[in-house]
Amino acid sequence: MGSRVRVWLNRTYAENVFFMDQLRSNPQHRAVEIHATHGDPDSPVLAAADTAEPEPEGLSPRAYVEYALDMCARRAIDVFVPVLHQDAIVAQRAEFAALGTALLAPPAEAVAVFHDKATAYQAVEAVGIPVPPWWRVRTEEELVAAVEELEAAGQRACFKPAAGAGGVGFRVITRTPFSLMHLNGFPSSYVPLELVVQALRAADEPVDWLVMPHLGQPEVSVDCLTGPDGRVRMAIGRTKNGRRRGFTLDDAWIEPARLLAEAFGLHYLSNIQFRMYGDEPVLMDVNTRPAGGLHQLSQCGVNAPWAAVQLALGEETGEVVPPFLGQDYTVVSGLRPVRPVSLPPHRADAPVPTLSAPITESASALSSTPITESASALSSAPVEATASAVSAQAGTAATAATATA
Repeated sequence: MGSRVRVWLNRTYAENVFFMDQLRSNPQHRAVEIHATHGDPDSPVLAAADTAEPEPEGLSPRAYVEYALDMCARRAIDVFVPVLHQDAIVAQRAEFAALGTALLAPPAEAVAVFHDKATAYQAVEAVGIPVPPWWRVRTEEELVAAVEELEAAGQRACFKPAAGAGGVGFRVITRTPFSLMHLNGFPSSYVPLELVVQALRAADEPVDWLVMPHLGQPEVSVDCLTGPDGRVRMAIGRTKNGRRRGFTLDDAWIEPARLLAEAFGLHYLSNIQFRMYGDEPVLMDVNTRPAGGLHQLSQCGVNAPWAAVQLALGEETGEVVPPFLGQDYTVVSGLRPVRPVSLPPHRADAPVPTLSAPITESASALSSTPITESASALSSAPVEATASAVSAQAGTAATAATATA
């Protein structure tokens, strides 16, 4: 058993509680200490971590890098998994390396290419990976022209921000006038063209959108693990078709993802998404970070987060091949604990506490002495032990697969 590994996850999405679970349950039984920071005091990643701190608000990207460097030095972080301000952080990789901290993120050049979807589409087309037809639009006139061209070809138009993560800002354009139909049931991603045009006319500045045809299912997200030598160690597809989800090693999805990961140096964990354009798989999006659904690969006997940490530490994993493909499943909501007492907001102008032990919380203030959070819902034991135990139990339940969605 090797020495303890200290891992930091900065402001990230809630699903990364499962990423943390898998680091702790690594097959080498290596001790892992996880530090988490977040702007939301009730983020479940704070409760799941061994130690946690609130993140300062209002920092510029460069100021955030200084904050991150200080954090890595004070906490003796071995591996940093940056999500917030990833581009600014990876640009200073050498400064983190000088502290003994490895960044679990691609090089700055790769992050820059895929930060902007239009730039990304142009780049991947150049290496032979198919993409859907697309238009970059900033004005009402450009939007309407793109929509009309797609509709003339018998396709439905949709748009999304040229820069952004996940499905934020994604909308499907319809010609149906706004009516009570749009107010019945749950909110929809469908929006009448006339309302989009009205919003553009009222906007104070241009938008920056990509317009493209609404692509068909299945959607396949290929999780890739690539070493710093540029060689892909793992590529496994997660399929989504309505509520039904599953796994695939079909070359139609895997080979383009491998080509893309190696051609652009998407080191460590990346997620490459495809959908159907007619009968052809085309690239939809590239994420230069671990996907929120990465933990689902555990249903195939794979611990991708730990393999990535090994590579970041300079340890060779060899090819990571799933021993089997898990059965089809669906995703349902599960329970995760939050900290019994919320972390107070961390102002950008407030001094950052220097700590050698976990932060402690009281109902009235953030103290510099170690916290042993207690609450009837959990126990009077330190939150480090409690959160780990509850985390492992909840993670197992939340990822359980079911063949009948």
